[in-house]
Order: sequence, then structure tokens, then C-alpha cells
Amino acid sequence: MSARAAAPGAARTGIWDVLSTCTSGCIDHAVPRAPLAATARRAASFTHVLLRAAADRDRLAEPGRLRRHARAALGALGVGLVHDGPLLRAAGERTGGPGTLVVVNHISWLDILALLAVEPVTMLAKQEVGSWPVMGPLARRAGTRFIDRSSPRGLPRAVADLAAELRSGRSVVVYPQATTWCSATEGGFRRATFQAAIDAGAPVRPVTVRYLQHGRPSTVPAFVGEEDLASSLRRVLTASALTVRVTVHPPLAPDGRDRRELAAAAEAVVLGRRRREQAVPA
Repeated sequence: MSARAAAPGAARTGIWDVLSTCTSGCIDHAVPRAPLAATARRAASFTHVLLRAAADRDRLAEPGRLRRHARAALGALGVGLVHDGPLLRAAGERTGGPGTLVVVNHISWLDILALLAVEPVTMLAKQEVGSWPVMGPLARRAGTRFIDRSSPRGLPRAVADLAAELRSGRSVVVYPQATTWCSATEGGFRRATFQAAIDAGAPVRPVTVRYLQHGRPSTVPAFVGEEDLASSLRRVLTASALTVRVTVHPPLAPDGRDRRELAAAAEAVVLGRRRREQAVPA
């Protein structure tokens, strides 16, 4: 479930909100910034890509178009893409089986572009994303499903709807951390969306997203604290040699595991570490 982080100590706006310990103080360029002229060219190119995507209207949801636009957007921003591992979808989708629950760590709004550039699949995002200027309408046309995280009664319905999507053969990307963090090793996975995979008999595909500058870990794209989208975009435009690495891991089958066990297994793979001892709520 896509979300931006709240500032430490900030009030939760929904029952599923998670407070990240990452703030704007976590963000730093790993290498010197791009020259002003290069930044201006990127801004103009990115705007052009968005206008072209908007011109596609309802056709934007077509996988080929969506992939091309996502790759063009990354290129316009000066962000390189490295893809390790298989595609996101499971073989079962081609034989009438269920779709794949794709679970990803969450750092930035750039995560979405990176995943769509690898292979377009349905995204599950918080309702607020749909109201973002420019990005919101594009997300809707691209087929994003939105969820209202402010209602405690909405969770069972959201899980049931997600399970129905998976049963229909559609793959869906979710962000089990429920907020953004500044690196690929922070945070923990909440368990609710894994129940949908169990109910649908769907495989879980763990994916790790990392950002690098000249091979060094970078926090420049992190969308954390009380930052707004415009500020984050300006910082990305000034980043030098920024690369996003999308690592697609082998799928996990439910195999009789409950949602706690399945979430723990996926978390260990995605974050590359053992699950922390403290419980992470559903």
C-alpha cells in the first residue's frame, strides 16, 4: 500500500498508518549535484513525458504504453534502471491461474516508475495519491487501485477485493511497510495483504528496490518526513548518476503458512535481514 511517511511524533491519520523514523535529515546526495543546465533540461523533458502520457488518456493502462512511458520518465529524470531477476508475474497467470502478490519495500514515488518500467502490473495505493496534481490522474488512468486507510472497517473489504483481483489472474503490487523509509533495509512488513494471497492461493513475489549514485547507496529519492512531492521532485532532478536497482526474487508459495509467517518470510527476503523481534501489527 503506497504511502508517504509521517514525521516522527505526528498523529496517525488512519488505523493502518505507520510512523517512520526517517526524516528529511536522512536525505543526502552521495555525489555532487548535477549542473543547473542539466537540471533544467531534465525538468523540461520530464514535463514533456507527463504530457505525452496524459495524451494517451484511457490507453495509458495498456502494458506496452505504460512501460514505455515509465522508462521515458526515468530517462527524463536522469535515473538509470537496473533489473535483476525474473519478471514480476508468475507463470500461473499464463495458464489461467491466479495473479501474483508483488511485495516491495517503499522508499520513494520513484519506486512506482521503476516497477512499471520493469513490468506493468496493477498498483495498490492509498486514496490520497489519487488527489496528487498531475500524478493522481495519471495513476488512475494507469489502472491503480486505491484504498481508504482512514476507516477501521475497510480492512476486511480491502483484503477481499485484493484477493478477488488475484483470483482473476491480475498481479498486484503492494507496499507492506505502509510508509516510506530512507533505505532498503529499514521498516517492517504489516501482514494484512498477505491474507489476500493465502485466500486466493496466489504466489508472493518479493522485490527489493535500491537507489545508488556511482554504486554508492543513496537516500536522495527518499520521500520521507513532511516533505511534499514538488520538493522531492526538485531534489531528484538535481541528482547526479542516480540509478534504481530492482531485484526480483523467486516467488514464495503460501504452502500452509499463515499471514504472519508469510509476511516474515517475504520481509526477510526483501529487506535482506532477519525479522526484528517486535511484532508488526496487521
